[in-house]
Amino acid sequence: MSSADIFDGPKVMGDDGEFHAQDEAVDLSATTIEAWVALGFFWVLGLTVFYQFFTRYVMNDSAAWTEEIARYLLIATVFTGAAIGVAKNNHIQVDFFYRHMPVALARLLARLVDVLRIAFFGAAVGLTIQMMLKLGNARMTIVDLPMNLVYGVCALGFAAMFLRSIWVMRVHMRRGFTVLERPETSMEDRA
Repeated sequence: MSSADIFDGPKVMGDDGEFHAQDEAVDLSATTIEAWVALGFFWVLGLTVFYQFFTRYVMNDSAAWTEEIARYLLIATVFTGAAIGVAKNNHIQVDFFYRHMPVALARLLARLVDVLRIAFFGAAVGLTIQMMLKLGNARMTIVDLPMNLVYGVCALGFAAMFLRSIWVMRVHMRRGFTVLERPETSMEDRA
């Protein structure tokens, strides 16, 4: 490699001796509503944990409510974030057997997975609502708020997963194959 080859690449250092690098434009237009909600919950969780750390180790007078609220915010982050996983269709799946079975059987089983996923999330929504009805006016342990706030977020997360799983099945039907059948593809691929 000659010294001329080194200078053939993109120029980062300007003639003025300053570093000139430009980032690519950030495009957030493909970010789903679930991702924004999960990001919001995550930031509130982060602020709550920071406040807990500050009061415990700096002020030496721990705020009792932060641990409970942080736990519920983590639950909210997970349930809204799980809807992102459903939308991207990247939850854990075993595609090994699909490579070795006949194409017709693989397609049938992949469709069955889509239907069972929809049924599971639909049942989870129903069961969560039933649990909320049974809880009635139960309150949180330290903070005087209804526990149904937490379960309501779980129900909304399951509902988002239910709707996204229907959307995923529609994408699979339109394509003619699923990610299980062709693991090298993703939901973003338009083939």
